[in-house]
Amino acid sequence: MDATTLVGACATVCSTASFVPQAWKVIRTRDTAAISKRMYVVTVAGFSLWLAYGLLLEQWPLILTNGICLALSAFILMMKLLPQRRREAVAAALDPKA
Repeated sequence: MDATTLVGACATVCSTASFVPQAWKVIRTRDTAAISKRMYVVTVAGFSLWLAYGLLLEQWPLILTNGICLALSAFILMMKLLPQRRREAVAAALDPKA
């Protein structure tokens, strides 16, 4: 594996993994009070554009990475925007033990 591929792979892992702890915390606690709605709106828009860019270039590393990041950040934004009752129902479906 050359240095370019290694750097890209590490960037992919870091980018996608960075949203997992926040998504899991929202599922476990059902609390989104400390999450910035504006920040996640911009993040979702950015990943949507990166995904579109990857699709236009037919570059699977861009498509895969930004598709996963978009799904995770959109989930967090959706949970932020949902009323508490719906948020509880979604979280309970994903983690019934909590």
